[in-house]
Amino acid sequence: MKRILVVNGPNLNLLGIREPEIYGKGTYAELVKQIRDHAAARGAEAAVFQSNHEGAIVDRIQEAYGAFDGIVVNPAAYTHTSVAIADALKAVAIPYVEVHLSDIDAREPFRKISYVASAAAKRITGRGFAGYLEAIDFLLSL
Repeated sequence: MKRILVVNGPNLNLLGIREPEIYGKGTYAELVKQIRDHAAARGAEAAVFQSNHEGAIVDRIQEAYGAFDGIVVNPAAYTHTSVAIADALKAVAIPYVEVHLSDIDAREPFRKISYVASAAAKRITGRGFAGYLEAIDFLLSL
């Protein structure tokens, strides 16, 4: 059975509350359920992790080494600031897909910078919850 780790960064725990016109009205619990159900329907397992703390995200990515076949990562605001998360993803050398609920390239100029994009196997933006499911399907196809 393939194992996928889904890592979510800061403020994603507030989905449904935080700027629903940008991030949608679905809650974080709904997202997690969709991810787990989607993976299970494809014979895979999805572990989902969220933290507002950069170091905790780095630790979880490092713990994935040897335990997971792919990573779906939405670093959220850390996308634009965290070399540490980018380095952790490169260090574990697990194929990963960068996902964003909104189309970050069509938003504020600073959101166009992504430190994690350079080594990503794929990047999916602006597809809401469906982007996570697409990322899982992509990783399972590798």
